[in-house]
Amino acid sequence: MRVLMISKACLVGSYQRKLEELARLPDVTLTVVVPPYWRDEHSVIHLERVHTRGYELVVEPMVFNGHFHVHFYPRLARQFRRVRPDIVHIDEEPYNLATAQAMWLARRTGARPLFFTWQNLLRRYPPPFRWIERYTLRHAAFAIAGNADAVAVLRAKGYSGPVRVIPQFGVDPELFSPGEEESTRETFTVGYVGRLVAEKGVDDLIRALAGLSGSWRLWIVGSGPLRQTLEAEARALGAGERVSFEERVPSTEIPAHLQQLDVLVLPSRTRPNWKEQFGRALVEAMSCGVAVVGSDSGEIPRVIGEAGLVFPEGDVEALRGCLARLMNDPSLRAELARRGRARVLAHYTQAQVAAQTYAVYQELTL
Repeated sequence: MRVLMISKACLVGSYQRKLEELARLPDVTLTVVVPPYWRDEHSVIHLERVHTRGYELVVEPMVFNGHFHVHFYPRLARQFRRVRPDIVHIDEEPYNLATAQAMWLARRTGARPLFFTWQNLLRRYPPPFRWIERYTLRHAAFAIAGNADAVAVLRAKGYSGPVRVIPQFGVDPELFSPGEEESTRETFTVGYVGRLVAEKGVDDLIRALAGLSGSWRLWIVGSGPLRQTLEAEARALGAGERVSFEERVPSTEIPAHLQQLDVLVLPSRTRPNWKEQFGRALVEAMSCGVAVVGSDSGEIPRVIGEAGLVFPEGDVEALRGCLARLMNDPSLRAELARRGRARVLAHYTQAQVAAQTYAVYQELTL
């Protein structure tokens, strides 16, 4: 089967591992189109050619780069003529112009198109995005949803075709692996990795730890508008010296940092316009053999399963209770770490995500 994938996300080198795993599967000839870079709200992400074995990675110019809804590829049609795909995998939300462009080209050339969505809130978009979304849902041969709530959103909007819940990307279990030696730390070490914005609930984590007896420290990695506010809150609670902030850690160094933790926490809080879509830091920590704690926002409880502790979002006392349990029970931490690693190997590696995606391709070619 000839597969043409359009994915700006695959600029990131670590995400290309999924492409290598897909290309290794029987009867797959994979071509992936990416832009030369993507300009997000904070920075410019340039193409990294890291994992490129077994498939063709093609760079196409993009118009309106950095505009999530209206970007498109002006010369994409030539790739359709050259590849003559059987399947077109559009790694974009259904309401984006690039999705409609690739969907139209797929229909014109007789390919079977599918799209990907994270959108787990029922939103009604103004024209022309409402029309783009309607066109996509009417003509897609398959949908891949990154979480269970996104399936409900698709159905509410009238999509009646087949859909499968598959994360967009997995983790590399060889890179994200447990440390070689069992921890001998005397200080209970907690971590958070992610954006520093209100909906992520990092202030709840700081307050929960500030009321915790015993020796602890908190390591926060991420950037965002609340950095100074969170630093001030930690100082006001008398915990300023126990809380450290790092704005950026190279992706290749994240596993080593995670291995130094006793627990990673994702304390997200649902907002009218947002709820947690997945929680990638959770599976990265689980893969490193680190116990995890998460709120019940969005997809978090489904990602954690029986491999961690879940508390009601925004409930600082409940979060403190989870942390106290883990702090005082090393055997529970070890058991959750074991379960987390096993859960990642079963569901969340790049190879597992590729295998699940391949099963979708097989259904499309039956």
